[in-house]
Amino acid sequence: MRNLPESSTLTFMTVLLGIFMVCTAVGQTVTIEKKKDVKKTSQALDYAMVHVKGGCFEMGDTFGDGLSDELPAHTVCVKDFSIGKYEVTQRQWRAVMKSNPSYFNKCGGDCPVEEVSWDDVQEFILKLNKKTGGKYRLPTEAEWEYAARSGGKLEKWSGTSDEQKLGEYAWYDANSGNSTHPVGRKKPNGLGIYDMSGNVWEWVQDVYKHYADAPDSKHSRKHNGSVTRGGGWKGKSKDLRASNRFYVQPAHRYSNQGFRLARTR
Repeated sequence: MRNLPESSTLTFMTVLLGIFMVCTAVGQTVTIEKKKDVKKTSQALDYAMVHVKGGCFEMGDTFGDGLSDELPAHTVCVKDFSIGKYEVTQRQWRAVMKSNPSYFNKCGGDCPVEEVSWDDVQEFILKLNKKTGGKYRLPTEAEWEYAARSGGKLEKWSGTSDEQKLGEYAWYDANSGNSTHPVGRKKPNGLGIYDMSGNVWEWVQDVYKHYADAPDSKHSRKHNGSVTRGGGWKGKSKDLRASNRFYVQPAHRYSNQGFRLARTR
């Protein structure tokens, strides 16, 4: 059997080594770029988190004009936590999920992501935490209301109790032009958090139940939807109230439904 000349063997091995090195370099470059992309997203979310000092507050309708599922107002205590300064944006969603499901996808990367179900959001959080080692989650309903009301203050909307000033804090049917808007363009509430009233409804972690849930209550265990809060771009002022509650099936998606992240301190 004839063997390749030594010089040919050397050349062949050199070529193989070169191909291997190029493939390795390309693979490393792609991996590095992916890690950079997710790291930037994580850093952006980190930078936009607001620390909320825990405390006790009266959760529910404290103004006397709410719906039955906002009653009774009751004392709730929350521990320290962090919550997103802004709603999660289309750019941040795309960096993790490599897609943009938003109906208003021409609005821009700084507009809130929408058309995302509660189930979709859980997948987003799972991927984000796996890639970054973070401990992001949705806020609980109590945490959300506490933060929306500037740390449990008696605020009707997030940042104000004066309906004449609501447009300074929120995008809703009176000023939205039937569309979402880039996050952070209105005034923040007392904790420096933006858009907790209006722009898009926000998923929270809880399954819906009536505050007065009891075996003899007509509301008791009737629903299994996921709670959503805050009102959106096509809502009326009453929908944007900090105590207002709504529930949606966890697989459903809407163009006025988004979310913001939370994290335990």
